[in-house]
Amino acid sequence: MKVLVVGGGGREHAIVWKLAKSPQIDEIYAAPGNPGIGRLATCVNIAAEDIPGLAEFAKKNNIDLTVVGPEAPLVAGIVDEFKNRGLTVFGPDKAAAQIEGSKIFSKNLMKKYNIPTADYKVFKDPNDAISYIDTAPMPIVVKADGLAAGKGVIIAPDRSTAKEAVKTMMIDKAFGKSGSCIVLEEYLEGPEVTVLAFCDGKRAVPMVSSRDHKRVFDNNKGPNTGGMGAVSPAPAYTPEIAKIVERDIIQRTIDAMASEGAPFQGVLYTGLMITKNGPKVLEYNCRFGDPEAQVVIPRLKTDLVEVMQAVIDGDLTNAKIEWKSEVAVCVVIASGGYPGHYETGKVISGLDDAEKNGSIVFHAGTAEKDRKIITAGGRVLGVTALGKDVDEARKLAYESVSKIRFEGMHYRKDIGL
Repeated sequence: MKVLVVGGGGREHAIVWKLAKSPQIDEIYAAPGNPGIGRLATCVNIAAEDIPGLAEFAKKNNIDLTVVGPEAPLVAGIVDEFKNRGLTVFGPDKAAAQIEGSKIFSKNLMKKYNIPTADYKVFKDPNDAISYIDTAPMPIVVKADGLAAGKGVIIAPDRSTAKEAVKTMMIDKAFGKSGSCIVLEEYLEGPEVTVLAFCDGKRAVPMVSSRDHKRVFDNNKGPNTGGMGAVSPAPAYTPEIAKIVERDIIQRTIDAMASEGAPFQGVLYTGLMITKNGPKVLEYNCRFGDPEAQVVIPRLKTDLVEVMQAVIDGDLTNAKIEWKSEVAVCVVIASGGYPGHYETGKVISGLDDAEKNGSIVFHAGTAEKDRKIITAGGRVLGVTALGKDVDEARKLAYESVSKIRFEGMHYRKDIGL
């Protein structure tokens, strides 16, 4: 088999790493890929958003399966384009990808089908939103309707922060069209859990749980990021809670999407808050999470190609999906200053040493220059280790992190705690 993986971040590196272990695969291409992916696959210089270019490449090179990593091409309809050209592709089509592409669509879906989530109101006019904030309980969550590269959600502790967030999104157009409509949402409290699920349009098969660490500094301080690390399984996700989530949230979501004429085939990401009133949905994504993929995929025993094929065929009924019992911890190493302004082009050393204890270093924002690996993004690397328990996995991951060096590098010391 020839496979094309679309994307070039840590999530795509984890997908390529797992696909490379499949006996069914002869060749892997990645577009655009990164230097870490380049050790396992042939990187081709086509942007993840260049849908016609990707389809052309897949057709010309007789690609048997294309796996789409990021949300932007999914929301833009890459799956529809590939299917129209008779190409096999893994991921939800444009109608199903709305579940991430529009916060308003997903909130209205949950309301209609009685899927537990935070109370909310939708606003198209900034003045109406600001007036509502004057009487709304604080804290409040301000969400841009469309995609905003993980930066479109602001947890506002007070009214002035909430109003500033509305101004940033709706008046200053910080996220372009994505912020022309917003959702103001009740603030939920409790431990967060992410559950990814393979979905064939009718049935959802949940993966092992994980927990992302969103804030940039230790002890959950500082601004939100795309994710500073993750642990799997999530400590707060008990078997009792899992049963409720699988029945009342994940499967109900898949049933709801089918009823709406947008059956979901691919990976559904459900971000949950375990509140005192039970689990509630914070958000959906239409693909593997990042960095959650970097702890979930290494725990998968089953050949990923087999699972993806069952999803594409619309029949997960007989799929035997097995998981390792070990705990996985991923520590993200970021550029200094991230998620604000940061510099790139810093030479990275110690990458080979970091993998000597069995850890895996996933490249997220790297490039190659003069035969050296350099930084090329905010989140640069994700170091994943598996252990018999969280203490062992943390020890191995941080041991590996200590071998890596670049100017200004920053990472949290409390991932997995």
